[in-house]
Amino acid sequence: MGLEEEIEELREEIASTPYNKSTEGHIGRLKSKLAEKKEKLEQQSSAGGGEGYHVEKHGDATVALVGFPSVGKSTLLNALTNAESETGSYEFTTLDVNPGMLPLNGANIQMLDVPGLIEGAASGRGGGQEVLSVVRAADLVIFVLSAFEIDQYERLNEELYKNKIRVDQEPPRVSVSRKGKDGIRVTSSADLEMDDHTIGEILRQRGYVNADVTINEQLDMDRLIDGIMDNREYIPSITAVNKADLLDPDYVETVKENLREHDLDPEEVTFISAEKEKGLDALKERIWEELGLIRIYMDKPGRGIDYEEPLVIERNSTVEDAAEKLGGEFRDRFRFARVSGDSVKHDEQQVGLDHELADEDVLRMITRK
Repeated sequence: MGLEEEIEELREEIASTPYNKSTEGHIGRLKSKLAEKKEKLEQQSSAGGGEGYHVEKHGDATVALVGFPSVGKSTLLNALTNAESETGSYEFTTLDVNPGMLPLNGANIQMLDVPGLIEGAASGRGGGQEVLSVVRAADLVIFVLSAFEIDQYERLNEELYKNKIRVDQEPPRVSVSRKGKDGIRVTSSADLEMDDHTIGEILRQRGYVNADVTINEQLDMDRLIDGIMDNREYIPSITAVNKADLLDPDYVETVKENLREHDLDPEEVTFISAEKEKGLDALKERIWEELGLIRIYMDKPGRGIDYEEPLVIERNSTVEDAAEKLGGEFRDRFRFARVSGDSVKHDEQQVGLDHELADEDVLRMITRK
């Protein structure tokens, strides 16, 4: 029996097993085994060849446009960047991953229009695994939906989940440490609904015989398995509803209700028309906000403050992070820094490497000669 058949059998057994306390451990072991088999199948597929997709990362962050064919991703990419993506009125018009660069608040954001996903992509249909591998490397996902097919959101999310992409989730607060004896010991700060036997079954299926397990949140079997495995990607997302210019005013409330049915707040969704280039400024603001980037203006000796090309770093970064991005020599030769802006009490305040910077701070690095 091949791996695909084994995977299907496990899925069927999980679906047909009544869930209760007496079967919980058995189901947990089956789910852990299913994750293991799927991982082996993916490794075999990767080893078997296939060109796949590889896009070299450039700029300060990477954003993936995710949607089914013909929702307008290519048109949106062209409207946001200097890319020229092949578009048309028929399906599968994006023939390859198409990158473009979006200049935004002094940063360069790499935008990737990946080929339109189809259902079954995570299983390899339509080259889906190669497409999804590109999404896994992104810093932000933009779900691009047609205003007339909001239910696409659920299906897209499912395809990403099957490919180990966890959208808008934090990594599970689970740690596992192997030890030499005494079996599996579970310590938790939460009142877990799963019992220690179930947790032990899941861990043993993953090859743990003796281990200390620390769990600091209430979680289910699937999230526990995510916490044990180290191949999940946790990526934030935003949603853009395209073709809003075609909406009849009387139909707008129906669209909003459809969004709510999929746990999407209409106030947090950006309505756009890629073709008419409407709503794009609002979308850019959301992109900037979700990427969590800040701009640092460098005060360069003899040249003054560079407001044209800021140093772009992640929110909550320190002077040390800025020094690392500028180059190792700044960190190695660092004496102190002078900062003006929201992160300090007064302009030209002297700070050390551990000082946390704020957006649009002015930074001058003082180094040893």
